[in-house]
Amino acid sequence: MSPDEMVRVIVVLDQQLDVRQPWGLDRQARLETLNRSLQFHAERTQQNIRSLLAARIQDGSASDPIYFWIFNGVSLLANRTLILELATVPEVRQIRLEWRSSLPPETQVSEQVQPNIEQINVPAVWALNYRGQGVVVAALDTGVSMSHDDLVSRWRGGSNSWYDPYNEHPDYPTDLSGHGTNVMGIMVAGEVNGASVGVAPASQWIAARIYNDDGWFFETAAHLAFQWLLDPDNNPATPDAPQVVNNSWGAVVPECNLAFQADLQALLAAGILPVFSAGNLGPAEDTGTSPANYPEALAVGAVDGTDLIWPLSSRGPSSCGESTTIFPELVAPGVGIYTLDRAGAFSTRTGTSMAAPHVSGVLALLLSAYPGASVQEQRQALLQTAMDLGEPGADNTYGYGRLDAMAAFNWMAINYKTPTPTFTPTYTPTPTFTPTAGAHYLPEIFRQFAPTPSPVSSYFPDIFYDYSP
Repeated sequence: MSPDEMVRVIVVLDQQLDVRQPWGLDRQARLETLNRSLQFHAERTQQNIRSLLAARIQDGSASDPIYFWIFNGVSLLANRTLILELATVPEVRQIRLEWRSSLPPETQVSEQVQPNIEQINVPAVWALNYRGQGVVVAALDTGVSMSHDDLVSRWRGGSNSWYDPYNEHPDYPTDLSGHGTNVMGIMVAGEVNGASVGVAPASQWIAARIYNDDGWFFETAAHLAFQWLLDPDNNPATPDAPQVVNNSWGAVVPECNLAFQADLQALLAAGILPVFSAGNLGPAEDTGTSPANYPEALAVGAVDGTDLIWPLSSRGPSSCGESTTIFPELVAPGVGIYTLDRAGAFSTRTGTSMAAPHVSGVLALLLSAYPGASVQEQRQALLQTAMDLGEPGADNTYGYGRLDAMAAFNWMAINYKTPTPTFTPTYTPTPTFTPTAGAHYLPEIFRQFAPTPSPVSSYFPDIFYDYSP
């Protein structure tokens, strides 16, 4: 870097809050506990770095800091001198260049439309009157076009159902690419010309765009989008986070980049299983992309209408953030998928981006019937009942097999354990704590932190605790 050059970096602080599934809490209490704990932890531990950056903004070394709470860190523009200074700060664990990526090229095919809905046995679940009612699904993608009545009528609406971190289209869902609209159609669209398009047509949707108008992805925007998902209305007391989150995006080259691992861990703690497209970089081995190849993600490859793997579907094994494991975990229809397009018409699309929303839609069906299902139960219902393809047992081409909605529903009927909340926290305001602008208020019972690993509160031992490696 030249002395006058400014680059955007992500600064990760050393003291991260290790989140664990809060068993014994209902969904509202779990979300509120998680959000308030993450927000207060960031507020408490970022004071020194905020003071330093405020001074450096004054002398021109830094600008545009964005402080996160979904992980403990900050994004900012910094010059060489400041980056070297930050590297000496004891609270700083890592400084890295912001991850940026272009939108992968669209794959549009003209072959015959595949019977994807029937292929994964969705109509059998519909026959039981479960179509996703009561469930909110979300997509992080290029946005969603509101040119279809099917999507307009299923949008949750209000100020907590659309987010554009680039502030290019802040008021209303928009999609200049069409990719996000394709994906959302597969999850929630109804019947078109006598053919079923969406897997969970009775569910509602919300969305955030992580690609800007020029088709570029920026890590800072994606962190903000994940953070928004956990608390869309900026009020931890209201449980308006979605139950399902689809992610048909990732790196454009095979790699292990753990930039979003903490974000996915937070989603899991909230009871949300992160579904990701495996990537379109096959057929070679070890072509998984991040974040799909994280241990926290459920990676989905693509098969055609005869259950044959799509040649470009990414393959495993994966060793990103864990010992070598099966990748992808699951496959679903992804070839010749009939869905909505951004212009108000319809198109046929191919790729793992189209396979992942089939899995997200089936999760919406399961959660419609079993709204308290844990992320472990959701994952096992899908994997234990998948139709084995390829080599016997799980493999690095087909994973555990092809998605089967009715088999997953039957597994859940047998194995689902009804949650039994043991404690619902009550929050007592205290006037002694004044957070900085943009931070959330955290009541006294969640402020029992210590410098060494210790429970956040005696009410919630071993759920959330400070962690210093």
